[in-house]
Amino acid sequence: MSKAQQPPSPGTGGVAAISALVLAVLLASLDQTIVSTALPRIAQDLDGFDDIAWVSAAYLLASTAVTPLWGKLGDMFGRKRLYLASTTLFLIASVACGLAQNLPELIGARVLQGVGGGGMIVLTFALVGDIVAPHERGRYQGMFGSVYGVASIVGPLLGGVFTDQLSWRWAFLINLPVGAVALAIAARALPASVRGARTRIDYPGALVLAAIATGLVLIASFGERWGWASPAIIGLILATVALGALLVPVERRAVAPVLPPAMFSSRTVVFSSLIGFVANAAMFAVLVYLPTYLQIVHGVSATLSGVHLLPLVAGLVISQSLAGRWSAHAGRLRPILLAGLLANLAGLFLLGTIGAATNTLVLSVYFLITGVGIGMVPMVVLTTVQNSMPAADLGAASAVVTFARSIGAAFGVAVFGTLLNSGFADRTRNLPTAGGFDPSRPDTVAHLPAALRDTALDAFAHAAATGYLWISPALAVGILLALFLKPVRRTGQEGAGAANAKETVPAA
Repeated sequence: MSKAQQPPSPGTGGVAAISALVLAVLLASLDQTIVSTALPRIAQDLDGFDDIAWVSAAYLLASTAVTPLWGKLGDMFGRKRLYLASTTLFLIASVACGLAQNLPELIGARVLQGVGGGGMIVLTFALVGDIVAPHERGRYQGMFGSVYGVASIVGPLLGGVFTDQLSWRWAFLINLPVGAVALAIAARALPASVRGARTRIDYPGALVLAAIATGLVLIASFGERWGWASPAIIGLILATVALGALLVPVERRAVAPVLPPAMFSSRTVVFSSLIGFVANAAMFAVLVYLPTYLQIVHGVSATLSGVHLLPLVAGLVISQSLAGRWSAHAGRLRPILLAGLLANLAGLFLLGTIGAATNTLVLSVYFLITGVGIGMVPMVVLTTVQNSMPAADLGAASAVVTFARSIGAAFGVAVFGTLLNSGFADRTRNLPTAGGFDPSRPDTVAHLPAALRDTALDAFAHAAATGYLWISPALAVGILLALFLKPVRRTGQEGAGAANAKETVPAA
């Protein structure tokens, strides 16, 4: 694609299209977290306490498993058409969730909602490549990253408000009016996507990849509950490893592989995906558990915990915007990526010093620094990969990164949750359990006598701080990978997907 054929900077129609895509990302990402605070009420109303964890796991599992397939189908049949289909499925499933009369119905509807939501997210990121020129993608991808991060914090708060003031069903039904507006705008404003060659769909590759995603999500979601050394988890690990070994030969034999073999040999794709994995693991360990720390240790409500996290949100949004602008003007993706990873690592080290007596001002500074680090990484990684791949593979490339980030988020939450719970249990093992206190459940601290409560709160704060220190080496690995990452600098042909683009390290 010549320079004259590049996608132009969005005009009025482009702004409308971007707005519709932002709404879609907001809805799809909110539904990953909005039910967390509603789960107790859902379990009570639908009489399903034993299986309630599947309400969250079903969405994550389905959205992760179908991500690569949506990306490839978008490349083959046109991303706009597939995007509209995935959004419609998401909205229909949202209504089914809101009207569910028992837990199996709700879980089944959540699976369908996850299938639609996974397509919405990955196709949104790929559609940016159709709308925006390569040198400006970072700016717009940063906008979507900000929405994704903010939704992770706002989701549980909205879920709590809907549950307390209306009904938990509104956590799903609210998607319909907002999503309908986004769908109508997208149908009019999105450009018709170029279709790839019509070839046979790679069903074997899609099934193997979906099975790998299922295994990874089940391991992450239920490892602690079932026991990390249990036969079920060990069996899942072995099966997932075997499927991973099978995936490469299956894709090499496919006519139109879900994951083109070139991606397995591209340092840019492999390293960027691994960086996205570790960065998202750290990001969700922060976003999911800092509200818990604030609510238990500092005794604030769910709503006020969101207020306390505003500095983190501000850092995330500002750094996303600045990273996108810097990458657009300077074209230097690797220095921005390294700066974000280093700031994120610094934030984790600072969170590793928090205690029960850490005051609000100090916490706000720590949260701001952490937010800056979180915000600079995800979309720079995605832009780096998109700029390295042909236009015909933008969907598949975006899906690879999105897939890695989704798995990273699941493992980050699971691993940090294990570290937090085990650390708290070890430090409170000798406290009396009279009155309902359970060392394996931090939410029962309130049942302790006042004389012992301070000890338990300090134990929880210490366990949280230690958990952040334990996951910081993952970011150190990300920094090491970023040092060897070689983002593409387009020479000669500037359009997305110039076949002869050279991989060179931009000037520092």
